[in-house]
Amino acid sequence: MATTAFHRMANVNGTITRLEDAQISILDRGFLYGDSVYEVFRTYESVPLFCHEHFDRLDNSARLIAMNVSQSRAEMLHEMRRTAVAANVPKGQDIYVRWHITRGTGALDLIPAADLRSSFVIIVKEVPKWKPEFYSNGMRLAVTRVRRNPVAALSPDIKSGNYLNNILAVAEAVKAGADDCLMLNPSGIVTEASNSNVLFMIDGQLVTPSVESGVLRGITKGAIGRLSASHGFQLVEREIEAAELEKATECFVTSATREVMPVVGIRLEDGRNRDFPPGGGEMTRLVARAYKEFVRQYVAENAALRLL
Repeated sequence: MATTAFHRMANVNGTITRLEDAQISILDRGFLYGDSVYEVFRTYESVPLFCHEHFDRLDNSARLIAMNVSQSRAEMLHEMRRTAVAANVPKGQDIYVRWHITRGTGALDLIPAADLRSSFVIIVKEVPKWKPEFYSNGMRLAVTRVRRNPVAALSPDIKSGNYLNNILAVAEAVKAGADDCLMLNPSGIVTEASNSNVLFMIDGQLVTPSVESGVLRGITKGAIGRLSASHGFQLVEREIEAAELEKATECFVTSATREVMPVVGIRLEDGRNRDFPPGGGEMTRLVARAYKEFVRQYVAENAALRLL
C-alpha cells in the first residue's frame, strides 16, 4: 500500500497550504518592516523540545517591542498540530517548527493602528541536516567587521523578524572562507554567531557572553547551564573581550537545531587563526553527551506535548 509523502507546509492565520503556495498580505507589518517576533523548535519523538520555554521567550520578545499577541498558546499549539498533520509526517520522523507573530496588517505607515490583531505564520519542514563534518571535525567562525546591534538600539534579546544585521555578518564571514560569523558588539566584546550562542574554554573555565554583551537568551545554552552542576562543570556568563579569543582552548556553538556543535577554528579580526581540537575538546564532548541525556529525559517527561 502506497504511503503519502511528507510535504513542507505553512499555516497563515489558519489557512494551511504547501510551503511554496503560502501567501501573506503585502500590507502585513512583518513583511513591510520586519515588525514580528518568532521562535523555532525541533521535535524529538514528536515532542516539541523546550516548548514552554520557547513560548516564554516569544512573549518576552513581544513585550520588548510592545506587541500585543492576539493568539493564545493553546491556539498556536492547536494550529501547529494541524499543520504537522497536514504535512503527513512519517512515523518516527522529527520536524522543524517555526512560527512568526507579526503585529498585523494595516495602513502603510510606521505607526501601527491601536486595534491591530496580530497575524501568525507557522512553517513545518524537515529538521535541518548540517554537514556531518561540522560534528566530526567542527565548523569555522570568522570575527567580522560587521558589529552586533547595540542593546540600546535594537536589543539582540529580541528574537525578531529583522535579521539584516546577522545576514550582513554571515555573508562577510562566508566570503572570508568561514562557515559562520562571530560578531563583536560596538565596544569589541564577543557576542554570538549568526543564529547560535557560542561558548569557550578560557583559563580552564567554560564561559559564554552575558546578555548585557548583546546576545539572545539561548534556550539550549540555558539548558546546558542548568545541567552543568550535575555533570561537574560550571557555565559562567560574562563579558568576553575579543583579545581573550587568543587564550581560548575550546569553542562550540549551541542552538535548537545544531544542539552542541564543535568549532574547529576562529579567524580573528587581524586575519590570524585560532585553532581548536578537531571534533571538540574534552569539555565540548562532555557537554554534548550531557545535553543528549538531558533531551532524552525531557522527552520522556513531556510525552503529553506530542504534536502527532
